[in-house]
Amino acid sequence: MAQSVKLSDDIMKLVRTESERQSRSIAGQIAHWVRIGRAIETSGNFDHARINAVLAGEAGPNTLSDEEHDVWLDAFSAALAEPSDGEEAFFEGRRQLGRGVGLDENGELVRETPDAAA
Repeated sequence: MAQSVKLSDDIMKLVRTESERQSRSIAGQIAHWVRIGRAIETSGNFDHARINAVLAGEAGPNTLSDEEHDVWLDAFSAALAEPSDGEEAFFEGRRQLGRGVGLDENGELVRETPDAAA
């Protein structure tokens, strides 16, 4: 039974590019990558617990195999792309105090006054 899955635009761009390169359909490319990912995860060179330990800061990335390092790097990059709850709270506190909350396209500090946030 077919299922629908939402994937980010950047993932779909990769899928389209690689599917064209490999002469596969988009669904075929995704299925191919799923099979490869499954094979790696079940191989003797891959331990998801070690990846989770590195993501939690309990071990360094130098403790990972090459396959584990690639998966960790993807997860780490994705985590950096989204603010954590703690970061959101930190910047909300800065907004309430009228302090800098980021940089604009010119690299200038952006300040938000409490009145502007309302």
